[in-house]
Amino acid sequence: MTLKLSRNRNEICYPFIQDASLLCDFEVLTDELCGHIGEIIDLTPFDDLRADLERLQPLAFHVNGSIRGRLAVEEVDLDWLHGRLSHYQAEVSERLQGFVLPRGSAPVAQLHHARSCAKKAIRAMVRVDQEGIEVPPVLPRLCNIMVNFFFVLTLVINQRRGIREVPFVSKSYGRL
Repeated sequence: MTLKLSRNRNEICYPFIQDASLLCDFEVLTDELCGHIGEIIDLTPFDDLRADLERLQPLAFHVNGSIRGRLAVEEVDLDWLHGRLSHYQAEVSERLQGFVLPRGSAPVAQLHHARSCAKKAIRAMVRVDQEGIEVPPVLPRLCNIMVNFFFVLTLVINQRRGIREVPFVSKSYGRL
């Protein structure tokens, strides 16, 4: 049996929810990412981080609609996020030495969730592209920067709170 959209608008959460393409999955993931960022904004105790996240959150929704609809992300958006990433990397330069276990109290844990969600969005774009749907290159580039931005913010928050990360040394990829 093929599911059909209801005729009742209250029973339709998203007009493309039944699309078989992975494009719909990508759109659901970026919707989730936008929600994660919103939660993080509310939990962030530092005004500078909150301001940057408030500017970043709408970009997650712009990424969302930029494949099915009109491209709404520009190089200037990447330039801004690159600048903010570099700013925070400089703040925690001594902590950028390797892998750490994803730990920390709010909003650090939520930032790790957003980081993972942004990675899933990138993977979904890879699959959408493999389906033959054009993915503007600016979109995965922005999401990759977001992944790194969210990670660096975890380090910034922990440093400002005086918390040290737990290093992770991989048995799989370490020196043999």
